[in-house]
Amino acid sequence: MRVIIVDDEPKAIDLLSGYLNHFKGVELVGAFRNGLKAFEFLSNEKVDVVFLDINMPHITGISLSKMIDSDTKVIFTTAYSEYAVESYEVNAIDYLLKPISLERFTNAMSKLLKKSEVKKEDTNSTIAIKSGASTYLINTESILYLEKDGNYMTYHTSNEKIIARESVSEALSRLPGYFMQVQRSFIANTKAITKLNNDTIYIGKQIIPIGANFKESVFKKLTL
Repeated sequence: MRVIIVDDEPKAIDLLSGYLNHFKGVELVGAFRNGLKAFEFLSNEKVDVVFLDINMPHITGISLSKMIDSDTKVIFTTAYSEYAVESYEVNAIDYLLKPISLERFTNAMSKLLKKSEVKKEDTNSTIAIKSGASTYLINTESILYLEKDGNYMTYHTSNEKIIARESVSEALSRLPGYFMQVQRSFIANTKAITKLNNDTIYIGKQIIPIGANFKESVFKKLTL
């Protein structure tokens, strides 16, 4: 998930940047103190989420939100509560009132991730995987799990292995929501899991360990 921050206060940018570090699969690709500079960036780059201050010089956050791609999610940040009603008129995901606590920020991220996951869960998608000189078009439901080794990711499908040069975050950003990281080096298709133990998952005959840092989220998703 690609994210930018637009806020004319450097301390606010630093705070939100620090909060974003708590969330795996989220990449901060830009921070801007000027709405016009942010719009210039958004005109050339695809971004999933904008954390957007409302009261800024030159162009307000409300005005900017109406100019950007409708697929880009907006979370407003401001010190002024009177903008709340207007912010929801442009279909913002959330409205964070400064000073923003980590707990409140986490609630907003939860809303965002749930919306993104619902959208992705409903999609039976095909993705392009570049491997060497070839590009494979793969139906995501045929991917059983992914295994990271150094700078390379191996896609284990139902009938072949495809090796691509990419990071875990890059792979997760284009996979549907039923894929999740279960260990530092493994991403699993939760629809393909056939058995679950305290420390491992099974995908057919393949046994994959569950990382300590991922155990809570794995069990939460798989035992709902």
